[in-house]
Amino acid sequence: MTRELLPYDPTLHAALLTHYCLEARPDQRIMVTGSLETAPLMRAVTRDLLSAGARPVPRLEYPQYQQDLAELASDSVLDSVHPAEPHDMESLDASLRLLGEASATAGHAARRARLMAARAPLASIGNRRRWCVTLMPTPQGAATAGQTPAEFEDFVMRAMFLDRPDPVAAWGHVRAMQSTVIERLSRADVIRIEAPGTDLSLRVGGRTWANSDGKRNMPSGEVFTGPHEDSAEGVITFTVPAPYAGQLVRGARLEFRAGQVVNARADEGEDTLLAALDSDPGARRLGELGIGTNAGIQRPSGTILLDEKIGGTVHLALGRSYPETGGVNVSSIHWDLITDLRQGGRLSVDGEVIQDSGVFL
Repeated sequence: MTRELLPYDPTLHAALLTHYCLEARPDQRIMVTGSLETAPLMRAVTRDLLSAGARPVPRLEYPQYQQDLAELASDSVLDSVHPAEPHDMESLDASLRLLGEASATAGHAARRARLMAARAPLASIGNRRRWCVTLMPTPQGAATAGQTPAEFEDFVMRAMFLDRPDPVAAWGHVRAMQSTVIERLSRADVIRIEAPGTDLSLRVGGRTWANSDGKRNMPSGEVFTGPHEDSAEGVITFTVPAPYAGQLVRGARLEFRAGQVVNARADEGEDTLLAALDSDPGARRLGELGIGTNAGIQRPSGTILLDEKIGGTVHLALGRSYPETGGVNVSSIHWDLITDLRQGGRLSVDGEVIQDSGVFL
């Protein structure tokens, strides 16, 4: 029997974001940013925030804005922020980013890297406040995922547990399950990742593992930490295509020595990969090791927010660490690159295999 496809409902999505992810309170100033394609969700979130007594700050961008910014901005705009921008960020209590996943755009990788470097201080301010990133299913996102719009709507709704009577309770179950994984990983020192084209070891002893239960990313389903910045040794091949600044990178392969990328190549988008690595010194070191746990997301969609949560995958982020993990790497970038361990990959902790072919033992 064919399962009935679940249509996207922005009101259900908005309620989860407002009350579970943001926990909006009266008089909080909450910025909601998205492109025109996410306008239905932006309106639904804004209405919920107003009903909660909050002060929403909606900001719409047209879909090609980031492309135009990278192509046309003057050197001053590329390499600095206006003095008003930090004050604006400081005035916020929380922020929400709505992704619509428009099609990738080409060119200007080096200029995009400069833009991100200049805006790193703004990102740092935002990271000290409550924040959340979510995805609204759109026709562009469906095309990227290789699905029909109806299939993609169903895919995203189920990934957020919006097909269930009590989505908040479902995310509570995720939190409990991931707590058991963290209990084991918190005793680890050396983690080894093995797969075809991959044999990488890194140290995590003394670092804190975070339980990603949908508060910051919706949908979610991962545990992550900040590896010791000088510890990565070996090579890793990323088997899941990853977009960066509007470009798609396929088949990236990185070689690490003493925690630093010393060699890099990619089957597609190599210029983008190298430009990201050259953003600043911290871009060649790791800011995050994450392990995806969401069994409801089974195949890549071309959207990192979803793909890094696939159960049986691991991801490494080049660049900026999350301070709450104990990581200290500083960079203008934080780019998650994903490899799938479900076809013969292994995760080991201090010499003991804890996951084989994507299944925890």
